[in-house]
Amino acid sequence: MATPKFSKEILDFFKKLEKNNDRDWFNEHKKEFKTNEAKAKEAYQFIYDTLNKHDVVDGFKLFRIYRDVRFSKNKLPYKTHFGGSFHRKKPELRGGYYVHIQPNNESFIATGFWEPNKDDLLRIRREFEQDDDEIRKIIGQKKFKSVWGDFVGDELKTAPRDFDKDHPAIDLIRKKQYIFTKKYTDKEVTSDNFIDDVNTSFKAIRPFFDYMSDVLTTNLNGESII
Repeated sequence: MATPKFSKEILDFFKKLEKNNDRDWFNEHKKEFKTNEAKAKEAYQFIYDTLNKHDVVDGFKLFRIYRDVRFSKNKLPYKTHFGGSFHRKKPELRGGYYVHIQPNNESFIATGFWEPNKDDLLRIRREFEQDDDEIRKIIGQKKFKSVWGDFVGDELKTAPRDFDKDHPAIDLIRKKQYIFTKKYTDKEVTSDNFIDDVNTSFKAIRPFFDYMSDVLTTNLNGESII
């Protein structure tokens, strides 16, 4: 059986949807969408199965094509991409994976911590305040940086409340998200080795995940809280 992949037809459908993002056109082409959605689900399922060979991922979610336009200035009804997230098994394992498939070379994968809850975010910041040597060693390794580069995501312009704005680790402390991303071209996404590259890239994040999981399951004294 051939390895599932993200086909050129998937990207071509989204290119057409970008030019015809209305309900009449979509309803006329819904069968085509459903065919491409089924192919995408097979590819996401394969990524899920592959991840579970070296991690413990307890589920994945393929996000719906329909946009929630209630509170958005953008009233276009449909997304022009597929997005799927993969969740590591809590409470002992933390972090998640995301695969975004979009034409015009806008595809990417992401990993890390998108929206840490209030308690987790404070715990991470206190850890970096106490000692930032280990995290810098992990994310500064040549092999790691060659895959993931530097952190991206939202951050405060200054120090959070009760933190020193002149602290040596303030660049890490003021972050609100701890995310890494990797971009792909359309040619790369539709190639036979795309999913292999995604899996290899996700493997490379493990030192970061292992460290952050340890932080988020212990207190500042290193005692387990789970």
